Parts: sequence; C-alpha cells; structure tokens
Amino acid sequence: MTRILVVDDEPQIVRALSINLKARRYEVDAAPDGASALRLAGDRHPDLVVLDLGLPDMEGTEVIRGLRGWTTVPIIVLSGRVESNDKVDALDAGADDYITKPFGIDELLARIRAVTRRTRAPGEAAPTVTIGANTVELDTRRVRNGDREIRLTPTEWQLLEHLVRHPGKLHSQRALLHDVWGPQYLTESNYLRQYMARLRRKLEEDPARPRHLITEPGMGYRFRP
Repeated sequence: MTRILVVDDEPQIVRALSINLKARRYEVDAAPDGASALRLAGDRHPDLVVLDLGLPDMEGTEVIRGLRGWTTVPIIVLSGRVESNDKVDALDAGADDYITKPFGIDELLARIRAVTRRTRAPGEAAPTVTIGANTVELDTRRVRNGDREIRLTPTEWQLLEHLVRHPGKLHSQRALLHDVWGPQYLTESNYLRQYMARLRRKLEEDPARPRHLITEPGMGYRFRP
C-alpha cells in the first residue's frame, strides 16, 4: 500500500486530505511543521510527500532540500503562494509538481497517480515510450514512426530523454537548462523554447496544440504520456 506523508500546519486541510486519501486505500502520516516532516520521513519512508511551503518553523523549500539529500521520493507542493518565483524555487529545490490552493481533490489525486506511476527502482527505465504514433527507444536512443526513423540532434535527444524518463513530472526551465546545456546556460531560456519547438515539429501530430510535450506557463515543461 502506498504511504503518503502530508506536511501542512492547517488541521482542516490535513483532516480533509487524510479522509480522502484513506478512502482510496492510501496510508497517511501527517506532520505540522518541517522538523517533524523530516523526522517522520526518515522513520516511515513514505512513497510520496504532499508539502505546504508555508510552514511555521522553516520554508518548505528547506524541507525539499533536506529530503533530496537522501531520497528521491516524489514531492507534490500544495501551496497558497501563486507567484511564479515560488513555484520555480520549489521545483528547482527538487519538487516534482506544484498545485495552488484552493485545489480540487480530484486534481490532487490525479497528480498523485501520475507521480507514483513514474516511480521506479534506481536505474530502472522503460525501454520504450510512445508519443502519438512515434516510439522512443531509450536503450538504442532512436525515435521511430513505423518503419521510418526520426532524426534527432544530440541536444534534441538529451532534452527529450530527460522529459520522457520522468512522465508527468514538472521540470522548471532552470533545471532543464542546467541538466541539458550546463550551469552556464541558466538564463538562456530562448534555447529551451527553440528546442522544444523543434521536438514538437518532429513528434507532435499538431505542434501548435501539443498533447505530450507540454508547456506549463511561468513554471516549465512536462511530458504527458
């Protein structure tokens, strides 16, 4: 059974989440502050963390960094902060997704299902990923549409691979620029826009209305299977 750690100092939100998650057969632990969350995570080893940023003892981003020091457990931020900078900071610290309060429980449950589906053992990766009519072969580093091979440049492949190995995960622009181009390119967002446009032209049925290589305005990009 999947164990979820809910970190929030608002008792009504913790209660509502606990009731809804337990009704769907999740095990739930709860922490009202960052220090308790880090202790519980170390003791209980949750499969997923739902985290509020506005905690009474420390910033939620500090909790994310503390967790990322030893675990890759998926982290969904649930916060009333709506500024893009707050969202990007959380994603750069290591969060997997970000939902703004007030939120719908159905949306949160869908995000939980998405991140738990992509969770794999260390080093494990799906050998193929489907994008519309195209098949991405991760082991051979090729993309095929039926019998036709779609040619990608090395940078296009690196960007695509980074996205498809983490389906559903929201990647900030800075994280993608750092991981694909290097730390000296963190402000070159035009590179990312150009390469995403090229990938969409090659892989999306309608590049102007992409279904799989998705832009999240003000935050970054995600691959939607």
